[in-house]
Amino acid sequence: MEWENQTILVEFFLKGLSGYPRLELLFFVLILIMYVFILLGNGTLILISVLDSHLHTPMYFFLGNLSFLDICYTTTSIPSTLVSFLSERKTISFSGCAVQMFLGLAMGTTECVLLGMMAFDRYVAICNPLRYPIIMSKNSYVPMASGSWFAGVINSAVQTMFVVQLPFCRNNIINHFSCEILAVMKLACADISGNEFIMLVATTLLILMPLLLIVISYSLIISSILKVRSSEGRSKAFSTCSAHLTVVIIFYGTILFMYMKPKSKETLNSNALDATDKLISMFYGVMTPMLNPLIYSLRNKDVKEAVKLLLKKRFINK
Repeated sequence: MEWENQTILVEFFLKGLSGYPRLELLFFVLILIMYVFILLGNGTLILISVLDSHLHTPMYFFLGNLSFLDICYTTTSIPSTLVSFLSERKTISFSGCAVQMFLGLAMGTTECVLLGMMAFDRYVAICNPLRYPIIMSKNSYVPMASGSWFAGVINSAVQTMFVVQLPFCRNNIINHFSCEILAVMKLACADISGNEFIMLVATTLLILMPLLLIVISYSLIISSILKVRSSEGRSKAFSTCSAHLTVVIIFYGTILFMYMKPKSKETLNSNALDATDKLISMFYGVMTPMLNPLIYSLRNKDVKEAVKLLLKKRFINK
């Protein structure tokens, strides 16, 4: 890029599905329906985890945090994406883009760390059940959840601060639905190797380390379950962690596929983002938060009973 093209940008253009009005209308309807399910499903999980005294345990405390996190994460991008689908003006201000980057990265990082904490909780519950009340006391699980949020906010604040200080060129087209931090960095008229190094360190510490904790925890859990002689005992032990394991596979599986998928030569030689990448990104940002409450409710008797009790109370009060 030529340095004379450097300028002070006041807004970015979010390309999204520009040029495909029919697809925009279709995705508007689909994403709107999914967003409503996200709010209802995760909102219900938060409500029952607060109101039902039987669910005042570390597992459901983490689950309530995860549900709140999913609502926050989707709310940072979905409403603006829906508006852009119906509007001819598909721009976002520089400050608005910075806020969206910060919130999106903070929520994503927090979820990675929180899933690691939840895996450790399941490890203690299955492998050390007698010591579980001591190890996972309120003095332990509250700081663990708070630490997840703190790590996400600090990581996002640092990375966003370095990105907004970059000089940008006249090219202000972000080939994405929202202000994804890597897509914004690529528009800079400067060497971004420092930013990429910070991102690499943060990814290693806050995404790969929790993944390593999850892998180790579930390796020990599976080993412990296989030692159980009765099939009923193995089934009961596995049911306590199957929902979380399913969520982890969907969450990390989508991330790994999205970022490790081989790119075509055309995509590598340009800043183009093909339709498949956009759909995968949307799946990661919308489908996962929508599926989380469904997975936990279908595979968890306590959640089912709590929902039934909540509905009974509501109808009785009426």
